[in-house]
Amino acid sequence: MEIKEINVLALAYLGDSIYDIYIRSHLIKKGLVKVNELQKEATKYVSAKGQASFFKKLLELNYFEEDELVIINRGRNHKGSRHPKGTDIITYKMATGLEALIGYLYLENNLDRIKEIMKEITGD
Repeated sequence: MEIKEINVLALAYLGDSIYDIYIRSHLIKKGLVKVNELQKEATKYVSAKGQASFFKKLLELNYFEEDELVIINRGRNHKGSRHPKGTDIITYKMATGLEALIGYLYLENNLDRIKEIMKEITGD
């Protein structure tokens, strides 16, 4: 199966996990080791609101390549109105677009690009 043809929500599902691992690793490497502190800090990055905020900043910087924007837009434009409580649909879809890109890059084995994106997000 062609990776670009995989259901975008499946890409986002995978991307969410990869994103989460990068953020948790980043926080532990920064010296946060108490679980309560880790959870509080991680939520700033891994919540739909946090992901959408970072996504907007990267979008304003024209950070994404053209082929990446295709995946992102597929994620943002997927049909469906379900979203987590406490998150509006627009925020959720922006987060889904970012997660879909991370999932796509992972399946493409483009780990260097994932690292670049995550460095921008974490400020490293």
